[in-house]
Amino acid sequence: MSRPVKPSTLRLIFNLWPPFVASGIHVTRFSPDWRHVRVEMRMRPWNRNYVGTHFGGNLFAMTDPFWMIPIKECLGNDYLVWDKAAEIEFVKPGKGTVHAEFNVEDSALEEIRAATAGGEKYLKWFPVEVIDAQGDVVARVRKQIYVRLKPRHR
Repeated sequence: MSRPVKPSTLRLIFNLWPPFVASGIHVTRFSPDWRHVRVEMRMRPWNRNYVGTHFGGNLFAMTDPFWMIPIKECLGNDYLVWDKAAEIEFVKPGKGTVHAEFNVEDSALEEIRAATAGGEKYLKWFPVEVIDAQGDVVARVRKQIYVRLKPRHR
C-alpha cells in the first residue's frame, strides 16, 4: 500500500510546523511502522503562562494528532479515521521538558478491525500521559477515535 508520506518525513513536517515550533513542541520519534510516537515540549520564555508553567492548551496540543495518524496509517486506506472527542486532566504544573509517548498495540488494531468488519462505526478511547523530567504525571489526556470502513469496503 502506498503512503502519501513516510513517518520520518511527517516528523520533519511537524517539527517545522509554525504552531509546534512556537509552542516548543518537538516530535522526537515516529517509528517506521507508525506504531510509536514520542513528543516533547520544552519550556521556552514564549510558551510559559502567567505563573511560569506550560500553557494547558500547549499540553493538549502536543497530544492532538498522535493517536489518529498512527491508527489511520496502521489500518490502511480502507478506513476512515477521525478524532471524535478529547479530554484532559491537569495533574500538576508542567515545568521544564515534558513528553508523551503513543504506542499503537496489535490488540487495539485487531479490536477495531473486528468491530468495523460489518461496516459499523466504532469509537474507542486512547489514553496518554504527559510526563515531566522527574517522571511525574503532569496531565492525563484521552482521545476518542472514530473508525469506519470507507463506503466502497462496506
